[in-house]
Parts: sequence; C-alpha cells; structure tokens
Amino acid sequence: MISVTQESCPSVKNILLLDSEGKRVAVKYFSDDWTTNASKLAYEKSVFTKTLKTNARTDAEITLFDGYIVVYKFVHDLHFFVTAGDDENELILASVLNGFCDSVGLLLRGDVEKRTALENLDLVLLCIDEIIDGGIILETDANTIAGKVATNAADGSVPFSEQTISQALATAREHLARSLLK
Repeated sequence: MISVTQESCPSVKNILLLDSEGKRVAVKYFSDDWTTNASKLAYEKSVFTKTLKTNARTDAEITLFDGYIVVYKFVHDLHFFVTAGDDENELILASVLNGFCDSVGLLLRGDVEKRTALENLDLVLLCIDEIIDGGIILETDANTIAGKVATNAADGSVPFSEQTISQALATAREHLARSLLK
C-alpha cells in the first residue's frame, strides 16, 4: 500500500485576487508564513508591484519572489496570483491558476471585472474552496469547479456522493421524517 503524505502532494501557500490598484478582492492563505494581517497586506502589495509592469494578459507568467514561486495572470482589471514554495512544480501551479481564472470566468459569464467579482464574491470564494483545501490542490478543471460551485450556490445541497457522514445522516433523517409525516 502506498502512503500519501501532505509533503508529497503539491501545495499552495496562498491564492490572491487583487484589483488593478493592488487592493484585495478575494484572498485566502493556507500557510503560516504570513502571521499577521499587516504582513499579508505587505506581501500582496509587494507581489503586485513586482508584477505590475509585466504583460500577463494572455498566458500565465511565472516568477520567483522572496523565495516563493508566484504564478500570475491579469484579466481585465483583476490580477490572479497563486503562490507556492520554491520546490513546487510550476506547471501544476499554472494549471491551478488557469482553473481559478477560467472557473471565475465561467461563473461570471465572461464578465471578469472587479465590480462583477465583488457582486458575486460568494461564487469566487467557493471557487477557491473547490480548488484548494488547506493548501492541498483538489481540482484544476474549470468546468468541474464551476459546476460544483453553481450546484452548491443554486440549491445549497451537496450531491449525496460528496456529503460528509454527518451531512449524509442529516439528509437521511430528513427524508425519513418526511416519509413518516406523509
């Protein structure tokens, strides 16, 4: 039997969505490398400033910054960033970034700009949750991510095959109660 440890799985330190001025739209940190909110804001400002002059509009760009690999892409007035340790695979990180950008694009119906992202912030944050959990990469396919987010956002229910045990028991209890009351 093969033992899979967290160290053997590709991991992400943070995922950032900033506006054209470097301000937060949606961010999530999965590492204790930045312990205070001030250090997180300083990192966001410095990575934004470093990448501002590049042309990452069509393809993802990769840079080494402060000992981290940063993969980034700009779409209209939004700047997407994925940060990982310097020992991670850049191609995997690029697929995470593309999955994030493309799934946000699908959910926002191609209107990927700050105003629309803020109006649908719940969908953007759900995208991040579907892509990465605790720093571990779960999914990179944009259609799958957008499908799961749209399903969860539409009715709030989770498919039975993806429920936790407590969710499954609660669902079963609910169905049993309904059938007894009929």
